[in-house]
Amino acid sequence: MEARKLKGLTDLLQSPEERVELINGEIVRRPMARFEHSAIQSGLIEEVSPVKRKSDSGGWWIVTEISVRYSEHECPTQDLAGWRKERSPSPPTGVVELTPDWVCEITSPGHESKDLFHHFLLLQRYQVPYYWVISPEERTLIAYRLTDGRYGVVFTAQMDDEETDLERAQIPPFESNPIDLCYIFGAA
Repeated sequence: MEARKLKGLTDLLQSPEERVELINGEIVRRPMARFEHSAIQSGLIEEVSPVKRKSDSGGWWIVTEISVRYSEHECPTQDLAGWRKERSPSPPTGVVELTPDWVCEITSPGHESKDLFHHFLLLQRYQVPYYWVISPEERTLIAYRLTDGRYGVVFTAQMDDEETDLERAQIPPFESNPIDLCYIFGAA
C-alpha cells in the first residue's frame, strides 16, 4: 500500500480550481455559494462594521472568504475572520499566516462536519480565541471562547419563525457592539 502524499500550500496555490481549500493535506472543493449563506455573511459584516472602523484600541480587521495558513497542510478558507488591530496594526496581506482572533463559519448542507468538527479542532489547536458557527438552516448561532486551551460555549441563540424582536445580543468578542440577530437571520 502506497502512502498518501499530503498536499501543501504550493499545491493549493497551483490548483487551477478557484473554490478550493487545503484541509488535512488534501485540496477540497468548497460548496457553491448559496443566498442564505451570503445573506448571513453580509448581515454579520454590517453588524460588526463599527468595530472595523475603530482605529484605536478595540478596532478589528474583519474580512470574508479569507485563506488562513495554520500549517503546511492546513489552509482553509474562513467565511469570516478577524484580527485585533492592537495585535496587527497593519492589515494582514495575501494568504494570511497570522492566526486570527476570531473566526465565524456559516454551515453549508453536506459540509457541516467540516465546520462543527474539523475547524473546531483546528482552531482550538492553533489557539484562535473565539469561534462562531452559524447554521442558516437551523437559524442558530453558537459562540465559543478559548479558555485554558479548550473551547467552551459562551453564547447560543436560535431564531424562531415568529420571533422578530430579539434584543441585540452581546456576543464575545464583540460585547461592546451588540449584534441584531433578527437582522442577520433575515427576520428584520
